[in-house]
Amino acid sequence: MKNTPSTAELLQKVQALVRPERLAHILRVAELAREIARNNGLDGEKAYLAGLLHDAARDLPEAELRRLAPPENPVEEAHPLSLHGRAARALAREWGVADEAVLEAIEGHVYGVDPSNGLGMALYIADISEPGRGVNGEIRELALAGRLAEAYRKAVRNKVEYLTAKGVPVHPKTLAVYHSLNAP
Repeated sequence: MKNTPSTAELLQKVQALVRPERLAHILRVAELAREIARNNGLDGEKAYLAGLLHDAARDLPEAELRRLAPPENPVEEAHPLSLHGRAARALAREWGVADEAVLEAIEGHVYGVDPSNGLGMALYIADISEPGRGVNGEIRELALAGRLAEAYRKAVRNKVEYLTAKGVPVHPKTLAVYHSLNAP
């Protein structure tokens, strides 16, 4: 088994695959994920690592996304960009990342994660609320205040409502998370 690569080595690998603007987003997400995790009693360094790797595949060509993460349903088939979380997970594994919690967070940043996955919730919130996006500041503040579950519920609800209003199909995994969070 390979040794786990250093953060610096992984950063170089990500940097080689993404545009400078994407790298700036990735670094903001990684820092925010670390802070959210720490403020909610989670491992900040694992959150940082997941944040660093979450969009590694985001700028890859469609054919490469499909190779790394073959579509599993009609939404993924019609919207190949939705594959970038699973593709980033595949890259992370190829690069020697073996921590399942980190890998699940990377994959889940697109669709959402089971609410028992604190690291994944921290990354999901960091991705949708990092300051460079200019939106979801109230969700970010809830998470930073130690109210991770409440922030995550609001984030998933906002995503489903936004996609539905735009007429964009919602990924089945996102719907499953949405229903699990809003069950009576």
